[in-house]
Amino acid sequence: MFKPTIRQLMLGAAALAVSALLAVPAFAQKTKITVYSALETDQVGPYKQAFEADNPDVEIAWVRDSTGVITARVLAEKDNPRADVIWGLGASSIALFDSMDMLHPYSPKGVDQIKPAFKSSKNPPAWTGMDAWLAVMCFNTIEGGKKNMPKPAAWADLTNPAYKDSIVMPNPASSGTGYQAVYAWIQIMGEKGAWEFMDKLHQNIAVYTHSGSAPCVQAGKGERVIGIGFDMRGAKEKTGGAPIDIILAKEGAPWDMEATAIVKGTKNLAAAQKLADFAVSKKAYELYGKYYAIVGYPGMNPAPPNYPPSADAAMVKIDLSKMGADRAKILAEWTRRYDGKSAPK
Repeated sequence: MFKPTIRQLMLGAAALAVSALLAVPAFAQKTKITVYSALETDQVGPYKQAFEADNPDVEIAWVRDSTGVITARVLAEKDNPRADVIWGLGASSIALFDSMDMLHPYSPKGVDQIKPAFKSSKNPPAWTGMDAWLAVMCFNTIEGGKKNMPKPAAWADLTNPAYKDSIVMPNPASSGTGYQAVYAWIQIMGEKGAWEFMDKLHQNIAVYTHSGSAPCVQAGKGERVIGIGFDMRGAKEKTGGAPIDIILAKEGAPWDMEATAIVKGTKNLAAAQKLADFAVSKKAYELYGKYYAIVGYPGMNPAPPNYPPSADAAMVKIDLSKMGADRAKILAEWTRRYDGKSAPK
């Protein structure tokens, strides 16, 4: 039987140690990317899990907040960007970043398969779309009946004095749903008419929330009669038993699109491109479809129970780039007029 000498044992141990050291870089090569997002809190876990399952060499570190907060943060960091990728932020905000040369254009693998409206017009695209969400009215039929309040059919109906202190909507400086509503009203009514409408609406507002989901949740619980809020949250609340009707205003539905973009100056470009590739994959759109009724992959119709039919046909015609460019001016005026009723942050 062979018996190794002490010298041979020491050499073998040294070889094993060298092998172990050489193996370390394989683990150390995992790249952590900072991803800014306004996704709902129940989405970030599944999105991270799905991406990292397909890309085990990349790890997502989320920075998540409301649309307004993330938009302001990206703008503040313009000269010293901290994010590698934006995944799940309103396309109107991302279009604004593009106009300021803050994005890294990239054609993700498979981008030619998605709907044309779900990508920027540039070649290569500055951003790609994920899903679209709408602003709707959630009307509590029980509370409305108790108070003898009529069910609204149009945005204009919300100025009815019968609704005083009974309406809740998102603060547009915090919430993408809030901003898209304000911007769409300006498109529908003209600037003068929209501010006159909002002056009257303000008399009926109980509070401006900092979440696009909160208004339909509050209406569903009977805390308010009407919530101007996020379409999918309304459908979820109704499916869960909330006594609400989800109303697409006859003048049209405000909307925005969630989008993905690589931040210019990222030091992790290869990893960022992997995320951009994943974001336009069929697997990713199937994931988006669990949370949104309108997605950017052709042939997918993931509308959940109680989602209003033909919602996509009700979408107001808007220019996402202008919606982003006008953001600061519109929010400054809105804040000056109405911020006194905003919920504490």
